[in-house]
This record gives sequence, structure tokens and C-alpha cells, in this order.
Amino acid sequence: MENTTWVVNHTGRSDFDLVGLFSQFKYPALLCLVIFVVFLMALSGNTILILLIHYDVHLHNPMYFFITQLSLMDVMYISVTVPKMLMDQVMGVKHISAPECGMQMFLYLMLGGSEVFLLAAMAYDRYVAICHPLRYPILMNHRVCLLLASSSWFLGSMDGFVLTPITMTVPFCRSREIHHFFCEVPAVMKLSCSDTSLYETLMYLCCVLMLLIPVTIISSSYSFILFTIHRMNSAGGRKKAFATCSSHMMVVILFYGASIYTYMLPASYHTPEKDMIVSVFYTILTPVLNPLIYSLRNKDVTRALKIMLNDNFVLIFQT
Repeated sequence: MENTTWVVNHTGRSDFDLVGLFSQFKYPALLCLVIFVVFLMALSGNTILILLIHYDVHLHNPMYFFITQLSLMDVMYISVTVPKMLMDQVMGVKHISAPECGMQMFLYLMLGGSEVFLLAAMAYDRYVAICHPLRYPILMNHRVCLLLASSSWFLGSMDGFVLTPITMTVPFCRSREIHHFFCEVPAVMKLSCSDTSLYETLMYLCCVLMLLIPVTIISSSYSFILFTIHRMNSAGGRKKAFATCSSHMMVVILFYGASIYTYMLPASYHTPEKDMIVSVFYTILTPVLNPLIYSLRNKDVTRALKIMLNDNFVLIFQT
């Protein structure tokens, strides 16, 4: 492993130390418990949403297909960082090997990149549904949905394949302490003893392209959507369309805002403490908020949940 060779040559070590969140708080055990509860909520919330959409035939349409993909990404996303962070705190371990760090970096870059493009696909789906309702079944058929979802996964994977090898093969000869709770690219790059300005420029351009294309699609889609909603004669139709789109916009703002801060703002705006707080927001809080946003504000999902709960109660009483 090239990265391991660099580490051994410069420091005699082949691992890193994750400083983590808990060293920043007075009551680390309480914080550990809170994060564990949030982790369970994210897993259960997204899993229930996936099962609801799978079993309720009324939810078998493109919008809920994309929500299923989003929930799957969120389950994987939070599982990349939180379990190890909690286990390290419980066992009193801070080490992470170079291969483990590289794998964690690749997975979170892949999933984060995939979610960026998936949110753009979801915006396009809402645009077609609201602005071209008669052509919606044709324009958003099952084949198109599969193509958009698979393209999101592929483009996210390309993000991981491009940034991870470059980050993990720079020479590390400074402190082995990563001032973060997982192997995030900017935090790892700070350990390098070489000039990383060229790489940082490359990473900035890559992130601009990855965010610019989806943001253009999302902003264009919602501009047309707002114009169409404004022209609707039915107050009920306007309310339903606005409720559906506002849920999606909340998710977009949460995720894109944190991504822009992490990867596009100059280094002068960053401190280890701020970076960790922002990362908590989009790696831990966003996965638990997404199912709440799409369920509590969605009558179809709440109806399906009530039916499932009623069916389970009936089965329990019958047994």
C-alpha cells in the first residue's frame, strides 16, 4: 500500500489518531448516549420509510422511488462514521489504520456525492410532475428512474475514486492526530508535509463542478415549479404542490449548505471545532431529519404508516 509506505517512511507508524468529538465536551458519556440514540433513530426511521414505500402500492411512483434511494444512502452514510466513533469512545481507542481511513473516506465521498446528484434528480422529477403532469408517466417511466438513480450512484463513486487515492498518497510527516471524528479529506490533508495547494485547487474545482451542475438543475426546476404553482387555479393543488416541494427544498438546503461550507469556503473560515460541528450536521443529523421531513409533511406516507400500524395491531389481537 503506497500510503502505508509513506507513513512508515516518515513516522514509523501506519495509523492515525482521531481526536473526535468527545474530547471537546465536559460530559463525553452523555454525548455518546445522545449520538447513539440519534443513530438508532436514523436507522429505524429510514428503514421504516423504505419498508413503507416497498409494501404500499400507492407509493410505487417515481417520487417515492427516489426517496427510497435517499433513505438507503442515509442509512449507509451514517453507518460509515458513527458506529466506529461510538465503539472507539466505549473502548478508549483512537487509532484508525491507513487502509481503514482510506475506505471510510471513499465511502463517505461516494455516498455524499451520490446524494448530491440524487437530490437534483428528485428536483427534476418534481418539475416534470408539476409542470408536465400529463406527460409525467412517459417522461418519468421506470427505465428513466433507474437511469437517474444509477447515474447518481456512479457519479458519487467517481468522486470517491478521484479524491481518495490522491489524499491518501500524499506524504504524511506531521502529527498523526486528525482533528475530526472521521477521515474527512480536509482534516487529513492538514497532516501533509508537502505543498497541497495544487491538490486543494483540484478539490475545489471538483466540488464546484459537482455542486454547480446539481444546483443549476435544482434552481431551474424550482423556478419553473414556482411559476407553475403561481398560475394554478386550484388552491388545493397549489397547497399540495408547495408542500411536496418545500419538503425537498428543506433537505437540499440542509445538505448543500454543509457541503458548501466544508469544501468550498476558504481555509480562513475553518477551525477544527467548526468543521466537526458542520460535519455532525450533515453526517449525523441530516440522515435522521430526512425521514421525518418526508413523513410528517407527507399525507401519503402518514396514511401508509397508519395502515401498517393498524394491520399489526389486528394481527397482535388475533394471535
